[in-house]
Amino acid sequence: MKIDVVTLFPGWFAWFLEQRHVRNAEARGHRLEVIDLRATTPLQGGRVDDTPYGGGAGMVIRVDVVEAALAERYRCDPLELPEQRRVVALAPAGRPFDDALASELADAPELTLLCGRYEGFDERVHERLSSDVVSVGPYVLSGGELAAMVVCDAVLRKLPGALGHAESATEESFSAALEGAPEYPHYTRPATWRGTDVPEVLLSGDHGAVRRWRLERSRARAPRLP
Repeated sequence: MKIDVVTLFPGWFAWFLEQRHVRNAEARGHRLEVIDLRATTPLQGGRVDDTPYGGGAGMVIRVDVVEAALAERYRCDPLELPEQRRVVALAPAGRPFDDALASELADAPELTLLCGRYEGFDERVHERLSSDVVSVGPYVLSGGELAAMVVCDAVLRKLPGALGHAESATEESFSAALEGAPEYPHYTRPATWRGTDVPEVLLSGDHGAVRRWRLERSRARAPRLP
């Protein structure tokens, strides 16, 4: 899989690129690269934004700036790019990011993440240059960089070999193995701590009973519909 992250702050990703599961994925042929949006701007002085039509506070990243970055990176008309690869603009008003979408993106051979900043992108970036607009939650961040790391982290850990042990990603929160529910509680030593004991079933050695208990606890954690 090839992932490109287009951002005004490529230095933010130095820490993320050093994480073990990211390095494991890269060792198996997957790629994560960071693209500096400012490096190819057609505007003087390295500018990337402008005031919004209609007035209002804040600045908006221009569509021609994003177009120039994509054209330089992929050597094609950026309007045609969403037909060739998943191009995801990160914005609060986008499709909610969840485990199902992470699996969907992990199946894509090529993925581009566009990190917004200021008041976000000119809407034409969403409408014409992106295949998807995705939100990591109903709140506002200073920019799309943290959101991009969330998406990359969730996607990369689904790739074979990224976690070191294939079973690590099989039975975790929101997985099919747990019927889409949150993961069950975990306990480790000491078996007794400040008057609280580890559930006896986990000490029983009865794997069938443990499995049933875990599924029950997982289902109990699932959100209740109103």
